[in-house]
Amino acid sequence: MRSQNPFTLTFGKKPDSFISRYENTSKVIDTFCNTSLSQTYLIEGVRGSGKTVLMTSIANELQSDREWIVIDLNPSLPLLDDMARRLNDSCRLIPNALKGINISFAGTGMGIDQNEALHDSISVIKSILDVMKKKKKKILITIDEVMHNDNMRIFASQFQIFIREDYPLYLIMTGLAENVHSIQNDPALTFLLRSPKLNLGPLSTLQINRKYREILGVDEERAKELSSITKGYAFAFQALGAVCWEHRGKMVTEKILENLDEMLDDYVYRKIWSTLTEKEKEILLSITHDDTKTSEICEKTGIRPNSYSKYRSNLIEKGLITSTGHGYNTLSLPRFYEVVKMY
Repeated sequence: MRSQNPFTLTFGKKPDSFISRYENTSKVIDTFCNTSLSQTYLIEGVRGSGKTVLMTSIANELQSDREWIVIDLNPSLPLLDDMARRLNDSCRLIPNALKGINISFAGTGMGIDQNEALHDSISVIKSILDVMKKKKKKILITIDEVMHNDNMRIFASQFQIFIREDYPLYLIMTGLAENVHSIQNDPALTFLLRSPKLNLGPLSTLQINRKYREILGVDEERAKELSSITKGYAFAFQALGAVCWEHRGKMVTEKILENLDEMLDDYVYRKIWSTLTEKEKEILLSITHDDTKTSEICEKTGIRPNSYSKYRSNLIEKGLITSTGHGYNTLSLPRFYEVVKMY
């Protein structure tokens, strides 16, 4: 019976072929556990860069310590209501944690003690947090792919109040760079502007080489070739690994690259492309090779050099281009041009 492919295309799931971001993980955990620097952390990056997997890895490591409780919130739901319910569900699993507190959820209402009038979600949360604080528990909240909307604004504003009231609450949020930037620069959420932020770059080439050698059984030269194709992009590492697993024993062929392009297109690139402006698309299509000169891009797109710097900064922030030296640019994502030129 053929063994199962150890690579995965499922977003957010920690794969068997997982590559750890040791420095990022240690930095967040150290901030929460050993310093008073911040009780929030923001993780941003392009789609497929591994934001959710990193957040999950951090949450799992903290949750292995009995001092910590982790609750995952759904950004599409009213966040404070969701927090009250998840917090209640998690704390009910701790023996005698909420002894004497009877929380009832009736429809969209919630209350403390069935004989009392219904209270809002904030009252329920604070009642639970008071107990958790006495029991010296720390609570980590994770929110994946945050959006800048009223739901997020209400939650973040109240979270700031909880922190001011000295509750043992911690928060990790992931999101696209443009969404994180919008949230941080909301005048009502200035405390998030001071929150530490991780911008996920490429995975370690050394670790990619090692994983490909271990899992695919290829030699150093072939591992380097495969690693070079991925450019360290987390999704491409998984996608190319999955394709090569199915074509074991074969060198990199056009068929393998076609399969990789199809996966990148279906899972990531088409969605990224749909969020770009027409001018951004023109710029990306003008970067046809590594180390493309800025003057060449401006000539192809008709953009003045002094105007190009603004577009360039936005595309760098979105994780789509990289500066390879003064006046030179390259596409950050593997085989991006080969895929999007067909749109």
